[in-house]
Amino acid sequence: MINQESKEIKAGPEQLIYASILEKGMLFGLFILFITFIIYIFGIMKPYIPLEEISRFWSMNVHDYLHHANIKGGWSWIFMLGYGDFINFIGIAILAGVTIICYIAIIPILTKQKDWAFVIFSIIEVLILALAASGLLKVGH
Repeated sequence: MINQESKEIKAGPEQLIYASILEKGMLFGLFILFITFIIYIFGIMKPYIPLEEISRFWSMNVHDYLHHANIKGGWSWIFMLGYGDFINFIGIAILAGVTIICYIAIIPILTKQKDWAFVIFSIIEVLILALAASGLLKVGH
């Protein structure tokens, strides 16, 4: 039998920062989702669509739902945060956006390491995710 040295694989500083931010962002987003769900369930805030009417929207596709409920698509939910059924979008936005923050945080570390390929990939990733989140590229709704 050949004696093979076991090499420990260690995460780099950029991986540790990325994972740390991702973990904290995920926990914060889930906490916000939990709190906003409680607010909705207990009726602390009035919903945009009353509970007695919500079942008529269940069978609709997104386009029909938005039309019949008189809701604009995209980021219009920001202006509807006064309703209990829209505040849960805050947690969803946090969970969706934490990856952008992770990439932004590792760019200085990658630059310091002169890992130019990953610097470029990270910048491109931030730009693509931000563009996708912006709603500028609309497909469908």
